Amino acid sequence: MRILLISAYEASSHKAWAHTLMKGLSEHRWEYLSLPARHFAWRIRGNAMSFAFDPKFKPILEKPYDLVIATSMTDCVGLKAFCPDLQNIPWLLYFHENQFAYPASDKQQGLIEMQMVTLYSALAADVCVFNSQFNKDTFFDGARALLKKLPDYVSPDWLGSTEKESDILPVPLSIEIQNDCLAFEAEAKKRVDTKMIKLVWSARWEFDKGPDRLLAILQELEDRSVSYQIAILGEQFRSTPKEFEQIEVQFSHRIIQFGFAESREDFLAFLSASDFVLSTALHEFQGLSVLEAVSLGCVPVLPNRQVYPELFGDEYLYESDILNVKIEAKSAVDLIQTHIENDAKAPLIHQYHTEQLLPYYDVLIKKMAP
Repeated sequence: MRILLISAYEASSHKAWAHTLMKGLSEHRWEYLSLPARHFAWRIRGNAMSFAFDPKFKPILEKPYDLVIATSMTDCVGLKAFCPDLQNIPWLLYFHENQFAYPASDKQQGLIEMQMVTLYSALAADVCVFNSQFNKDTFFDGARALLKKLPDYVSPDWLGSTEKESDILPVPLSIEIQNDCLAFEAEAKKRVDTKMIKLVWSARWEFDKGPDRLLAILQELEDRSVSYQIAILGEQFRSTPKEFEQIEVQFSHRIIQFGFAESREDFLAFLSASDFVLSTALHEFQGLSVLEAVSLGCVPVLPNRQVYPELFGDEYLYESDILNVKIEAKSAVDLIQTHIENDAKAPLIHQYHTEQLLPYYDVLIKKMAP
């Protein structure tokens, strides 16, 4: 089958997902188009023009295809309008995230416009696929709520058939084992030093990943005289929340890595060397970095919100308190200490591994063949 794969905002996880599909389902003939992960609002609103009118993309867009797979940031309606040859073939729209479940921020200019682009794309696609049930539910709930606010000539009922035809298929978890010291099986992980625990926090350095909550948890660990070290990883951008400056100064004696790992091998080594993976996210649709850490033996310490209750049992979740950061921090540290006392082991997550998920992608793709 000839497949055009489009990633309108090529974040690192989106890129890994695309290359996993192309490598794992190599019997198909793939073409891949992507745009850099920057200028978020513009990228969503303007990607159809960027693709359709840039000379380097034109020859690829004009090739014959049997299927288009696009990420949900892609303006499907705009691309179909600008590229008529793409109008009469099936489109699969893949949702790594959606624009209806972001926490409130003063940087959300143009949010409704971005939501409308995604909504139009969902209605124009033949099939929508989500990486989690949480992602699917928040998208359709949010889209219906938006449609109810619009003045006239709209109906939330328009989403009925789109939702019914939608599917859930997580991003495959594919970890490259770079050397023999990286163990893929969670049950093989044991703490070497029971007095000094090692934590890892790996997320984008942005407000929606809860840096204020990370700061509060570290302060609570100090208050309880817990002996720990922490690797604070994750992608950084031109501006970062002020909490990271305070964390770097106040907890320099605890930090073994502060910032993006230099290589994929280094990143996996930090995960493999850690006992617990900590999340403070206010916004998480699948939690790939957490799943990677758990697959390498880290015990999860996660808030019971967003996608996490869908992934793990209550024994790995601390109480979420959006309004009171200190209360939430106390709950998180309670859970860490409980894990230590019980010598907790990481749960097995084979269901997210590439070899488990790729066959489902293959069935879906072949089902959509014209």
